[in-house]
Amino acid sequence: MDEDTRYEAVRSRDARFDGEFFFAVETTGIYCRPSCPAVTPKRRNVRFFTTAAAAQGSGFRACRRCRPDAVPGSAEWNVRADVVGRAMRLIGDGVVDREGVAGLAVRLGYSARQVQRQLTAELGAGPVALARAQRSHTARVLLQTTSLPVTEIAFASGFASVRQFNDTIRAVYAATPTGLRASAPKGRTATPTAGVPLRLAHRGPYQAEAVFDRLADEAVPGVEDIGGPRGRRTYRRTLRLPYGTGIVAVEERPGLPHPGPGGWLDARLHLTDLRDLTTAVQRLRRLFDLDADPYAVDERLGADPRLAPLVAARPGLRSPGAADPEELAVRALVGRTAAEGLVRRYGKALDAPCGSLTHVFPEPAVLAQAEPDGPLGALAAALADGSLRLDPGADRDEAQDALLDLPGMDARTVAVIRTRALGDPDVAVPGTDVPDSWRPWRSYALQHLRAAGESEQR
Repeated sequence: MDEDTRYEAVRSRDARFDGEFFFAVETTGIYCRPSCPAVTPKRRNVRFFTTAAAAQGSGFRACRRCRPDAVPGSAEWNVRADVVGRAMRLIGDGVVDREGVAGLAVRLGYSARQVQRQLTAELGAGPVALARAQRSHTARVLLQTTSLPVTEIAFASGFASVRQFNDTIRAVYAATPTGLRASAPKGRTATPTAGVPLRLAHRGPYQAEAVFDRLADEAVPGVEDIGGPRGRRTYRRTLRLPYGTGIVAVEERPGLPHPGPGGWLDARLHLTDLRDLTTAVQRLRRLFDLDADPYAVDERLGADPRLAPLVAARPGLRSPGAADPEELAVRALVGRTAAEGLVRRYGKALDAPCGSLTHVFPEPAVLAQAEPDGPLGALAAALADGSLRLDPGADRDEAQDALLDLPGMDARTVAVIRTRALGDPDVAVPGTDVPDSWRPWRSYALQHLRAAGESEQR
């Protein structure tokens, strides 16, 4: 989009572009999402940014009215397979906070200087600034949804010191941490034992029923469960995270008769270590495909005569991903029944079981030692030693080649892993009639066929 087109989106308060770009007003020093309800600024006073981090780096603070840090992420980073797209997915997963820029560069196969140069040239912000923007958002969530002491929130958000935390909050939100907490909506603050309440935003219509149906069909006892009346179900699962474990509950929202510009899924996270909050949220967003651009998907697929009635019946249908890519790969290989057995035998028991949730899915290293033979052993060993990477920054083509080299791994299973674990929006499962005209959204096209009962895709 050129700047004039972006300004028209701002003038019309078009929520379709929330998260795709941000605009800042030089006369106020504030940056906003395109759908901000405030009076539209004059064109000569407006600057545009690809990321919130770039706006912050130019000295603008976040609008308190539209909360631009709470928008869905740009769909571009899920689609793109280049180094910038991979870097953005890794930063979202918290890699810079845990491993620094050097660790990010190693995962991408570039030097730290090259990563800095590419991100700055295209996004207007380097990896440190992008991670800083993410930390500030995490801090705001904790300040406004929990009663944790401010000092604990500083370190849980990934800041190295309380001073750095205070300075960043003032710069980004033009408020002290205490003032930001005082501005929280009443009635949403919870104690740490009650978990962190979240609203997981999405753009455009969202077919929650289809996603929850899929998760219910696949749920592995001990690790997942789903209950409640249709339309208001609750999906719960355990999470294996960098600093500990977690349990999440996500609520199904009934579909609206007239799809609006966006909405959210209500969730609650219980974490053994709050430093995992950012990572857990990003993994849930991938699982529920919340950063997708349904307008772009539906426009392309709706132009196809075969898919047009399916798209009209289910606008905004998503292609679910995975909360744990390595777990998804094992489950795709062995099937649901065998996966349940693996959980019983080798899963890590939770310190405090929550109803039917009793275990975390076993790590690849555990499976490689316990089941060293056959296709499962080969897959687990490759995941454990790093010769196969399925993290958010993995090169999808390299991962596919590594998977196909494993014994007992067929092309159909690899396609499922590429779609779900690697979040590729354009995968054609072997044996299905998927024309090139459906590119670059063939994964979504197959979801439409599956939802309509026309495909047996796993």
